[in-house]
Amino acid sequence: MINVFVNDETSPLRAVILGIAKGVGDIPNLDDAYDPKSKEHIEAGTYPKEADMVKEIEAFAKVLEKHGVKVYRPEIIKDYNQIFSRDIGFVIEDKFIKPRILKDRKEEIKGIQYILEQINPDHIVTVPEDVRVEGGDVMLWKDHIFVGYSEKEDFEKYIVSRTNRAGLEFLANEFPNKKVKGFQLNKSDEVAKDNALHLDCCFQPIGENQAIIYKSGFKLEEDYNYLRDYFGEENLIHITRDEMYEMNSNVFSISPKVVVLEENFTRLTGILEEKGYIVEKVPYSEISKMEGLLRCSTLPLERA
Repeated sequence: MINVFVNDETSPLRAVILGIAKGVGDIPNLDDAYDPKSKEHIEAGTYPKEADMVKEIEAFAKVLEKHGVKVYRPEIIKDYNQIFSRDIGFVIEDKFIKPRILKDRKEEIKGIQYILEQINPDHIVTVPEDVRVEGGDVMLWKDHIFVGYSEKEDFEKYIVSRTNRAGLEFLANEFPNKKVKGFQLNKSDEVAKDNALHLDCCFQPIGENQAIIYKSGFKLEEDYNYLRDYFGEENLIHITRDEMYEMNSNVFSISPKVVVLEENFTRLTGILEEKGYIVEKVPYSEISKMEGLLRCSTLPLERA
């Protein structure tokens, strides 16, 4: 059996599902792309090649294994993008949540079915039909569950709105012992620099009490203020619009001390090293062209 338990973003990682780039298939048609950054690279002829993405994700796997993490990988589904495993499931406390996601991606869960079969079925929760929630929008932090979401008007307007109010309410009902706090995000189907695809594209806690944040990713100033007051201004690392676009908040913590970053995040690397973090650098710039990075590629199953 596989034990599942996750209660925050940074406790020492024991087991994780890391996405896979093999079999990702051809460059999608523009009409089939469902985020603005992918569209941008399809139009420019710079969409990432499978071989390059395989190299990047395998470099990440090596770092995880170096730190003693048990790494599970999805079974390959031919011509299917299975890189971003964060969206197809997530663990809260001792429950594995199976969300409902974009119809175009509904087959993805089959790649990790062999893993789900090793988890106690009493610990697997499938969300109801009307609930939309993706793992990139769900962030555990001590007594809180932070959730990026869109109200009805934005949810119906934007393809890049992935979590609705029903998702927020589902989590609040399912985990009554947690404070579930929703944050509306700024969305754009056309301009990647104006689009916070998920909460982890503009915010992420690191260490014991710090967080990386992009203020303009939040639709409401009061939502940003909530996080500023919760963490304290001195514990926030602010990133710029361009750094948000390059996915600087989408890092991945192996432990409170060890953070994995894309190798080109030089400013952020300097800040974190100065603060005493061990920074593991991996090449991930090709994968980032699909508006996802390190946190997006991981589905933590167990943290200490």
